[in-house]
Amino acid sequence: MAGNSQRRGARRTPGSKKGAVVGSGGRKPKGLQPKGPTPRAQDREKAAKRRGTAQPSRRTTSSRATPASGTQPRTSQPRASQRPPARTSSREGTEVVAGRNSVVEALRAHVPATALYLAQRVDADDRVKEALRLATGRRLPLLEVPRSELDRLTAGAVHQGLALQVPPYQYAHPDDLLRRAQDSGEAPLLVALDSVTDPRNLGAVVRSAAAFGAHGVVVPERRSAGMTAGAWKSSAGAAVRVPVARATNLSRQLESYRDAGLVTVGLTADGDVDLYDLEAAVDPLVLVVGSEDQGLSRLVERACDLLIRIPIASTTESLNAGVAAGIVLCEVAHRRRQGEMPSPG
Repeated sequence: MAGNSQRRGARRTPGSKKGAVVGSGGRKPKGLQPKGPTPRAQDREKAAKRRGTAQPSRRTTSSRATPASGTQPRTSQPRASQRPPARTSSREGTEVVAGRNSVVEALRAHVPATALYLAQRVDADDRVKEALRLATGRRLPLLEVPRSELDRLTAGAVHQGLALQVPPYQYAHPDDLLRRAQDSGEAPLLVALDSVTDPRNLGAVVRSAAAFGAHGVVVPERRSAGMTAGAWKSSAGAAVRVPVARATNLSRQLESYRDAGLVTVGLTADGDVDLYDLEAAVDPLVLVVGSEDQGLSRLVERACDLLIRIPIASTTESLNAGVAAGIVLCEVAHRRRQGEMPSPG
């Protein structure tokens, strides 16, 4: 009869696949066994697969795949598609100028650019209109993108719906600056910067170099500012006319210039020679300028033929690199013009 639990098939065998077992709380006995502490994220198999660093599964390991005695087992390398994409540093890669004022100033200064990005439905004020006019005049691509895409391109910076893409600067070789000076038929005049990390100072030096007839600027590869968009803006377009070179080792490059016949002059606060007594100004010259805080490094100072100082008031401790280089270059240009003028009588 119905409900008779004594008949055959009325109750399932304990531990079978279907149904609950008395005393298990609705779970199978195997599910009640402890599984141990939770493994770390980097040790989990699924997380390792997402990172592309999964270890070989146990199923693929067999006695036939065991390496010979005395050899190390080969670890599986992730496929190229599983590896994270390589990231270029902001110093070497493409740079993005964000913000309406910054974009307009960069376009005014003729900073080289590859594209102008505008957010969709951006408010077209005077700065946006000027940026569009300048970009159109230079035939730059105008790309209208969602704000989320603009946030990604600017790494979360305040872009105000406008961004300018700037390609990496193409540095010259330090020896190219010397050849450029020799081809001009003038006495070479180069500027080398040591540990100047502010791009605005670099741009100011490039601007002074263009104003006073220098043939190029040399910066070290490490611990130095590069030709970023900020340096371009500070140069006010002079970076188009004056090349900037990078030296792997600045002290060795100065020694190379000295072997080529140039006088290396270092600018320090405690120099031995006053600027206005610099007789080597009319000779082939390399002016070496250090940072305002640290000055010239020991090796760079040792590579200089002589050290000069700028006479300033005792109440002023120092000048930044951009101002100091401009003063010395102005004096050198003045001395050279006087040397070219015929003597009276």
